[in-house]
Amino acid sequence: MSSITCLEVQLHKPMYLFICNLSIVDIFYTSVTVPKLLHMLLSGNHIVSSAQCYTQLYFFITAASVEETLLFVMAYDRYVAICDPLHYNQILSKRNCIVISFGIWVVAFLNSLLYVTSVLYMSSCHSNIIHQFFCDVKSLTRDTCNVTEMFLIIDGEGFLLFGVVPVICIFTSYFKIFFVVFKIKSEESRSKAFSTCSSHIAVISIYYGTCLAELLIPSHSDILDLSFNIIYTTIVPMTNPIIYSLKNCNVQSAILGLI
Repeated sequence: MSSITCLEVQLHKPMYLFICNLSIVDIFYTSVTVPKLLHMLLSGNHIVSSAQCYTQLYFFITAASVEETLLFVMAYDRYVAICDPLHYNQILSKRNCIVISFGIWVVAFLNSLLYVTSVLYMSSCHSNIIHQFFCDVKSLTRDTCNVTEMFLIIDGEGFLLFGVVPVICIFTSYFKIFFVVFKIKSEESRSKAFSTCSSHIAVISIYYGTCLAELLIPSHSDILDLSFNIIYTTIVPMTNPIIYSLKNCNVQSAILGLI
């Protein structure tokens, strides 16, 4: 997807720049978790060093932070395109989009650094075994005996900044979008406006639906937790490019043109 966006001139638009970033995040997800999982399955060696574990955690939190912020920015892009089209090129100019994309990655890397640093100060007193196929926060903190104040503050701020705020902004954007769209008298224009949002709505539904299901799983349900994490880290990143490719005429045209 990112290669198509770069090669095809007609896709050099704000929405496709954000989709390009989203495809890079999807590559991040699978690159962080799947290779180590395959190594463990093929070699039978299930030992992960502390350095590998914290490195994996760092990049995984980075990918999650970027994706959640990107989904909000993409919702805002649709909001401006539908509710304020005359100022679209001014608000989401090429320069602004590049600055936004760069800022998202920088903030995500810094947030991940703070998160992993706070986890390093916690020690495991129950077991050094995690019932998961990769090092995630939920598994690591389950067996800790001294959850530090620093971790609680960073965890709370991260959840608020990258979890609650994007969700509220996404719902607000789509509430205003639907309010404007339903006022359109032409059924054809209304259908066209909805079609520009359908791919993004499908992606956020799958992503946040899986996240919510994973959060609601009881802490003792290791098999359910493992199953949803596999979906969250492998299946969801694979479906995003398919959704945007199948439901977007411009992307389909670009693919056919390159072929």
